[in-house]
Amino acid sequence: MRIRKKAPKPSAKRPPLYFIGYRGTAPSPDELKTWYDLEYGGPLTLRPEEGAPESWQASHGPWSAHIVIPLPSTHTAGFKDQLAWEHELIGAVAPSVMPPRDMPDVILFAARLSRGLTLLTQGTAYDITTQQYLNPSDWKDRTLTGFVVGDHVMIARDDQTKPDEIWCYTLGLSKFGMDELETFQPRGLSDRSADELLTESAHEMIRIGQSPKVGTAFRLPVLGSTIRIANHRTAAPIGRMLGFREVKS
Repeated sequence: MRIRKKAPKPSAKRPPLYFIGYRGTAPSPDELKTWYDLEYGGPLTLRPEEGAPESWQASHGPWSAHIVIPLPSTHTAGFKDQLAWEHELIGAVAPSVMPPRDMPDVILFAARLSRGLTLLTQGTAYDITTQQYLNPSDWKDRTLTGFVVGDHVMIARDDQTKPDEIWCYTLGLSKFGMDELETFQPRGLSDRSADELLTESAHEMIRIGQSPKVGTAFRLPVLGSTIRIANHRTAAPIGRMLGFREVKS
């Protein structure tokens, strides 16, 4: 991961990455700081916003994020039904605004904070981009530099879109400010080839920090193959419009 010499300011305007559902009392800034420093070496800095004790600006070295716990009830109306959980209260974690090439670090930082809040509240985190639920035991315990693409990007499938093909696509690259990737696989083939193609392509997208233009070809060293971007379109597989770039080997 790259280290920035100057940290960006946290921004509450960026959409949250995770919602944290919980019961009871939210952990205090000191509790989260103690947990984080023990897990990752710290130092974690938490600064409550003036006049808003439930809103914190969090930073560790060059990384920063914004935490609101709990969210005001005016912001969570209908969430319990929408998310199908019984938690009484909801918090949110949002990363700072950063260039795409620097997003892996800040996404990982936001995930660490969300893991900590999930453990400290014994609640449930909801990954808004991938629509995955994470209970305390579901989080991967990564080291400070342990960024694994599969923790943040998932592969989904749709066998209803085309009669003879299965639509395979990523969910999670939009966290990094990029389009999702997709490929169409003939029915009857193993899922493994599409999974490997999309996973390694997503890894390369995050490495270069941008979505390549249609017609661009690039090498996937792990697979020992070259792929190209064949098409760009929009679709809404999870209820909101996303950009997709088709990859072909």
